Amino acid sequence: MIADSVNLDRFDAIVLGAGISGLVATSILLQQGAQNVLVVDEYSHCGGNHIDCQIGDYTFDVGSYIFQDDSPLLAHFPELLPLYVPISPSWGRLTPYGIVTHYPISIRDDLFLAGPVEWFRILSSVLLARLIPSQMANAKDFATFWIGARLFDRSGLEHYVDRFYGVPAEKVDIKFAEKRMLWIKEHATLRNLVRKLMSPPSPPTNRQLARPREGFAYLYQRAMERLEGRGAKFLLGTKLDRIRKEDEHFTIVAGNREVACRRLISTIPLTSTQRLCGIAPEDDLHTVTLISLFYSFSGARGFNQSILYNFSNQGAWKRLTVHSDFYGRCRGREFFAVEVNADGVGGDVAEAERDFREHVARNGLFAGDLQLEGSHTLGNAYPIYTKNADDRARKAIAALRAFGIESIGRQGGFDYQPTARDSTVKAEAALRSGNCSSQ
Repeated sequence: MIADSVNLDRFDAIVLGAGISGLVATSILLQQGAQNVLVVDEYSHCGGNHIDCQIGDYTFDVGSYIFQDDSPLLAHFPELLPLYVPISPSWGRLTPYGIVTHYPISIRDDLFLAGPVEWFRILSSVLLARLIPSQMANAKDFATFWIGARLFDRSGLEHYVDRFYGVPAEKVDIKFAEKRMLWIKEHATLRNLVRKLMSPPSPPTNRQLARPREGFAYLYQRAMERLEGRGAKFLLGTKLDRIRKEDEHFTIVAGNREVACRRLISTIPLTSTQRLCGIAPEDDLHTVTLISLFYSFSGARGFNQSILYNFSNQGAWKRLTVHSDFYGRCRGREFFAVEVNADGVGGDVAEAERDFREHVARNGLFAGDLQLEGSHTLGNAYPIYTKNADDRARKAIAALRAFGIESIGRQGGFDYQPTARDSTVKAEAALRSGNCSSQ
């Protein structure tokens, strides 16, 4: 948090939120000529929902984050690159048949080992979807058009979508599927599966990276220091109370402070910005509350992949990340984090833990000493695209724009942005046409 002696009265621009979108937005504002920019966040750290939890000697992540050495984020903050840990991650999925195989689709397990009868059913399902097309109305329609209803179910993808959002695939908006499920078309169609089988794998064009062992706060502190050196100031760990607009200026009341600016960029949750402005929030813009369970383990875990998705038809958990694969074991024990959609367990951490422990035991995973080290519950983890949420979010953003506020990012734009790369590119695009003029 910045010192009390700093003059916080007036700024060229104020950015609400110090996550990836907020940090990149601040960098762009400074590039555009802003002399002084203030970043305000209720979190006491930079990085937004890039959160780690230190429990004893273990450091767990809330979510699964992988970076690349060619990320556009590094153009803004090149000092981050030497802090990352190079990794060689692998991805797997637990299928409805209780086996761990490739993610998202396995040619061997989903097709070859299925046998001629199942091949016929899968192919017939794809042909039926193509020959008798219907209007695509939701994520299930989108997926079944490209891979067929049979493979959608057999692969476990349908179960995973349900688990990811907490609602069935037929209730997930088609606009989301068209924007965020194109990997099904690119990787899971029969044509591309055959092409993948016949062609040798392409060598990677970049290095995969994880956050430093010290955690996300240590990483993004360097980004904060770079921005401070260019004229930005930070007000962290401060509750936002309200936003007023007077003529061409905004006044933000935060704790016992009032600060003013001409340009206001918001990357905090869209409904929160509406409330701060006295605008009735869009109540139907729902987000996922994520429960993260933190475990240490000694024994036979039953799979080799660093990241495992739950595509089975049971178990509330959706994904786990084995951090010890990246950072090494701690006191001889592996350690990992498990993500659970809170709606699937009634928001109960104890129920999430019981469900996970029983489910992995039924599937022969983590045979040995499995200990729960802690947990973390995160609200507004990512948006849920139901009931034409994309259109309603766009209208809410337009209303804030008419008020004078630019609302961007995963939270401010109600936009599922799965990577730091995606958040950076979209923040750049959103602010590219704007210029911050001095007061």
